[in-house]
Amino acid sequence: MGTHQSGDQSCHRKPKQRQVNPITAATSSWIATTLAPTNPDDFDQASRTEQLLSSAPKRFTIYEPLALLPTGSFASEPWASVLQTCDEEALNSLWTSILEQISKAGQGKVTHLAVNEGIPLHKDGDEDEAENVRRSPSGLKMLFGDFGPAGGEEEPTERDFDEAFWVGTKQNGIVQTWAPRWTMFSRGNVKEKARVLGGGGEGRWAVDLYAGIGYFVFSYAKLGMRVLCWEINPWSVEGLRRGARANKWTVRVVQGEDLRLPMETLLAGGEQIIVFLESNERAGGRIREAQERGLVRDIEHVNCGFLPTSEPVWKSAWRMTEFTDGAAWLHLHENVGVEDIGSRRASVQGMFEAWAAEGEDSGRRTRVPRVEHVEQVKTFAPGVWHCVFDVCITGSSSSISNNRT
Repeated sequence: MGTHQSGDQSCHRKPKQRQVNPITAATSSWIATTLAPTNPDDFDQASRTEQLLSSAPKRFTIYEPLALLPTGSFASEPWASVLQTCDEEALNSLWTSILEQISKAGQGKVTHLAVNEGIPLHKDGDEDEAENVRRSPSGLKMLFGDFGPAGGEEEPTERDFDEAFWVGTKQNGIVQTWAPRWTMFSRGNVKEKARVLGGGGEGRWAVDLYAGIGYFVFSYAKLGMRVLCWEINPWSVEGLRRGARANKWTVRVVQGEDLRLPMETLLAGGEQIIVFLESNERAGGRIREAQERGLVRDIEHVNCGFLPTSEPVWKSAWRMTEFTDGAAWLHLHENVGVEDIGSRRASVQGMFEAWAAEGEDSGRRTRVPRVEHVEQVKTFAPGVWHCVFDVCITGSSSSISNNRT
């Protein structure tokens, strides 16, 4: 028989101790030891301590072994003034204390600390500079840990890759890998990645014209599709390659002299993922070359994931699906004002109808495009949404399929 516990005993259970935020615990301890007041009763000292604790960051994201703090962390007053007066030893004691407390909290072992910053649209953040088409995270503020050599941004070597600092995470059961010094990671795309996983034909083809580190490429691969993708950032391509291997998918990187090989040769190895390290301006011609040889004719999905707009590749994406039996889907990413989503949907519909009419005039196969859905992924700025326009394309005798991602 079990023992009976009296009501008196249950009433005297110790309440669960509230867990202190690890950054708060670290900063509190650091302030007490490093900025110890000469007079404990000094009101100004106590007030400053309270301001420091209240303005320290509370949130963080773990990408093992990196702890990433939110934009602006430790940059506002009074932290900016305090940290300017500290020597390297004092600063490192703060950063290591934060890492130790986060690790103790069971969030994962972390050894590196950085502050996330927005991806500049132009190189060096200067509007007069060239566009930052690689979306390099040049604003990343590295606080503690070895993030790898500073060189190798434009033309990295194998040694640069080997010496770089790599991190990883798992979303929707899929591993993703990247070098935070050189490559962005968009955590907010997790919802759209899950949506992509909602459907697709095993053994069919998908195309990603802005592959990055494999955001959507890997979702298509998990569905059993073969994927052709394009990316111009060699650091992203290396992250994609490492991530594909971590997920146990075969992958081929086409670069350098291999870019001169015919498509028939490049596809002959049967790899599930083939990534071209070149501009996506060449994607349409390459796919057309393959289709003329009877290859890659069943493209079910074309992903165009670039912000603020991926419109420059839409017509090319439309042409890639000309030989697809059944429905093909184009996923067109763009930033749109919340009040303009309806009108933009109508203009996208009109654009594709005009291209369909061009095909009819030239005697090519009649196809029917329809903007079937607009997914509002996340807010990009106040009043602006990151949208995905899903365009379903069918032959004239087919009905619009409802089985989409």
